[in-house]
Amino acid sequence: MEIFIKNDHKIIMGDAIEVLKSHIPDKSVDLIFCDPPYNIGKNFNGRKDKWESNEKYLEWCYTWIDLCIAKLKDTGSFYLMAATQNMPYLDIYMRKHLTILSRIVWYYDSSGVQAKRYFGSLYEPILHCIKNPNDYTFNANDILVQARTGAIRKLIDYRKPTPTAYNSTKVPGNVWSINRVRYRMSEYESHPTQKPVELLKRIILASSNPGDLVLDAFAGTFTTCFVAQIYNRRSIGIEIEEDYVKIGLRRLAIATEYKGEQLNQLVKTYDQSYTDDKNLKLFEVPDETSIYSENYKDS
Repeated sequence: MEIFIKNDHKIIMGDAIEVLKSHIPDKSVDLIFCDPPYNIGKNFNGRKDKWESNEKYLEWCYTWIDLCIAKLKDTGSFYLMAATQNMPYLDIYMRKHLTILSRIVWYYDSSGVQAKRYFGSLYEPILHCIKNPNDYTFNANDILVQARTGAIRKLIDYRKPTPTAYNSTKVPGNVWSINRVRYRMSEYESHPTQKPVELLKRIILASSNPGDLVLDAFAGTFTTCFVAQIYNRRSIGIEIEEDYVKIGLRRLAIATEYKGEQLNQLVKTYDQSYTDDKNLKLFEVPDETSIYSENYKDS
């Protein structure tokens, strides 16, 4: 286990359960975000995301969930992501211990190959949970989005005594259309399940205040901590894989080198793109079929 600290941000390299047990005080965290391995066979730098049975996986999840709940302040919030096939079990478990305020659907488009013998997945579920339904943080004004009825259609509500234009902004509903992180995006890091800055921005702004402590128990590319830093929250990120810890050290500006290695962002292959005989650029995308496009843009 190694710990790296700079200012109000801490990276702990180690097993999440062991770190939660020994390094995070009970009732010390204002906001927890957990995006654990999904038990679907992803390869995390050589560490296979696959348990011997679904029961063993859920048992593991219940262990770190219990620990996270213990670390959460009575006024705190807990966001949990999971695979669609596992979320029903985790939902039932979470509602025994916390109040579930929202069941969020993070929806995204996919340019990759989709299923042909069933309906492919284009979303991931997120639970928004709290300890005390009478005392929790929710900064509605910090996450307002455009309201189609008022801002675009400019409709008038004639049901009111004085006809009034509909509001032009609103609090987001529980279906969030936010683009996945793609290879050509500036925020892309070498990680199979990186979550976008916009997703964490909404969660952190809604459910924490400046100076609050935000914990990510499976930090990956440390997007949670990165966004927390931008918006003046404190953060703790736990990660077991050394290569991902190095990403966190660089993104949070905690270190510029690690064990003599300079911490530089990935050089992407499209920087060396070439033109074929049809004048179409070839952009190489990891783990996906290469895409030919005259005007390739991330959507």
